Amino acid sequence: MSEGIIGRLIDALTSLPGIGRKTAQRLAFFILTMPKDQAEAIASAIIDVKNKACFCSVCFNITSSETCEICSNQSRDQSKICVVEEPSNIMVIERARVFDGLYHVLLGSLSPIDGITPDRLKIEELRQRVAKGNITEVILATNPNTKGEMTAQYVADVLKPFNIAVSRIAYGLPMGGDIEFADEVTMSRSLQGRKSIV
Repeated sequence: MSEGIIGRLIDALTSLPGIGRKTAQRLAFFILTMPKDQAEAIASAIIDVKNKACFCSVCFNITSSETCEICSNQSRDQSKICVVEEPSNIMVIERARVFDGLYHVLLGSLSPIDGITPDRLKIEELRQRVAKGNITEVILATNPNTKGEMTAQYVADVLKPFNIAVSRIAYGLPMGGDIEFADEVTMSRSLQGRKSIV
């Protein structure tokens, strides 16, 4: 019977992205040995997320109320919006502690081959936010791949009539990386995004 219970947990864990059978087995046996209150806290957090999480009515970040904490925070710079593809991208940017403006989540990136056209993303909602006239800069922080580049260019074109600053995040060589192993596109982007140090 215990083998069936553990088997069920392993099967459930393998349904998570990036979790193979061996990792799922390790996690299952770790869960089995952890204190009951700790396991219950994890289970409760998962249930809470499924029952209470929703999209912010302003920026489409994940929240448990109508407006997320970032949009509700009046101490943040209300004139800048950083556009990202997914809510998880916000967490990464926030950890860097270098951006104090607002966000806008597109909930994906353009991919005509997959049927993801502009009307499937939150681009019109972004246009409406900018149209209100309070925004002076939009930073496009979509992924540095073909879909992300296409999305960034499309959004930039949509925002062109508003005569505001529209910028793209710089990207290139990672800290601790070796130039010897950089591909041509990464090297090109690194050189294009260079900054003066004097």
